[in-house]
Amino acid sequence: MTSHSRHSVTAVTASPRYLSREQLPAPVLYRVADVMELLHMSRSVIYELIREGRLRTVHEGRSRLIPAAAITEYVALLEREARGKQ
Repeated sequence: MTSHSRHSVTAVTASPRYLSREQLPAPVLYRVADVMELLHMSRSVIYELIREGRLRTVHEGRSRLIPAAAITEYVALLEREARGKQ
């Protein structure tokens, strides 16, 4: 008789990995309510900026969304305007 060695296979199970808020990727599109919080502005001010063309939006279905790049562009516009008044 030949002896056969048995190899035990240990299953490696990864524990569920939970991401903290800091580890999540930044959103690419924001709802108006999110932008209100980010910029510390009221809903009416946000919609006024949109009407004036100072804050760019996109539509997905019936939702109006603000791209992250549009928020960055708006802040840069404010900085340019502030430098021009000095």
